[in-house]
Amino acid sequence: MDVPSDLGEFLKSRRAALRPEEVGLTPLPTRRRVSGLRREELAMLSGVSVTHYTRLEQGRAAGASDSVLTAIARTLRLTDDETAHLRALARPSRRTAPSRPGHASASIRQLLSAMPGVPALALDRRNDILAWNTPGHALLAPHLPTTLPDTPATRPNLTRMLFLDPDYRALHRDWPTEATLAVASLRQTAAHHPDDLIDLIGQLTIQSPEFTTLWNRHPVRTCTSGVKHLHHPTAGPLDLTFETLTLPTPSGQRLITYTAEAGSGSERALRMLGGLDGSCAVSGSGSLAAWS
Repeated sequence: MDVPSDLGEFLKSRRAALRPEEVGLTPLPTRRRVSGLRREELAMLSGVSVTHYTRLEQGRAAGASDSVLTAIARTLRLTDDETAHLRALARPSRRTAPSRPGHASASIRQLLSAMPGVPALALDRRNDILAWNTPGHALLAPHLPTTLPDTPATRPNLTRMLFLDPDYRALHRDWPTEATLAVASLRQTAAHHPDDLIDLIGQLTIQSPEFTTLWNRHPVRTCTSGVKHLHHPTAGPLDLTFETLTLPTPSGQRLITYTAEAGSGSERALRMLGGLDGSCAVSGSGSLAAWS
């Protein structure tokens, strides 16, 4: 990932999406070469010189002040997440070697096991699954062996699965929205840790045209909580609330939990998947097995 290049592409994508009429400009009757704002129009509205703004689009952000970045973000009508992303691209952190594959600590594994009724998993910043509990595996990947997260070379990756694993893709009732959110989150992380994600982004760019299309749109969004609309192969439709808890580890590990509204069909289905209804559980192959 080339951070200077990404800065220019991000600015161009947002400039192209903003029409002159939306910012109070009356387009001249002459033919426009771009549908969105021109560089000089954006510079004028932001109160910066065209030369200075052009340097930003060329990835030369050295010397860009907070006031300049704030003015450009305001003109482009960036969200808070997009504004933070602009700052991260304009002032990239010092490049470091990619972090080594991490492991879920014994205490994290103990915590996961202590939540038999709550699907949960531990991820690193790459979205590699470091560990999952029984309902977490049964909910998200019953078609995969339960032991895959134990070895770095075989670990499932949620983003890779979303684009390249047909079973995991079919789990999401609104896959297009889920895919956009996944790429938006990946964009945000890549601005801070590009070397950790270069292999994953490269693989997805080569193997998934859908990922490439979304990646080139430069979506950016923090997604730490919300609702997942799923269709489980054995439990049927599920509407689950997810929460993300950031753990104090150098590798950016996170804990994700999935819960359902009390008394709902989704809650009953989760109890079934976790084997808490006393009747059945989901085995590693995804079939329902007798609970003993």
